[in-house]
Amino acid sequence: MRLLIVFLVASTLSGCASIAITLAGLGAGAGANHWMTSVNYHTFTEPIDTVRQAALTSLVRMEIELQSSERIDDGMVIKARTSNRDIEIGLEAITEKSTRMRVVAHEDGGFLLDGATAAEIAVQTEKVLNLPPPKAVKAAAAPAAAAKKPPATAAAKPVQPPAGIVADR
Repeated sequence: MRLLIVFLVASTLSGCASIAITLAGLGAGAGANHWMTSVNYHTFTEPIDTVRQAALTSLVRMEIELQSSERIDDGMVIKARTSNRDIEIGLEAITEKSTRMRVVAHEDGGFLLDGATAAEIAVQTEKVLNLPPPKAVKAAAAPAAAAKKPPATAAAKPVQPPAGIVADR
């Protein structure tokens, strides 16, 4: 009888351990998923200095305070801050004409991440990169574009309707 009680208690405890291990694994998986989906990656077909300038412009537009911007071995790191977010933007030159951006926004300086803010910084950077060039650049390019235009043709004559058909006026 005592052996049966010991066996029942031991089997119950071992079941709890397996449940606890499973729950711990699920918790770790959820934490890893949160971390992976909240870090934003984006690749631009622009040189690293161009993407850096666009990212800085995006921070100004979003009223996010720049803390620092520095070159590192494999690229650049931009650090910024809002009242409750620490933001880190990593830029890595993949080639001379392509740059990978990694944006992480930590909530209240802790472990929690704000994926929406990180994604919006990348979206705003892309918008800055897609803006049309300033008017001064357009004006400088206008003479070159005019030189490539074909010569103007004579003004077209108005088309007359066939005989017997009255045109609406």
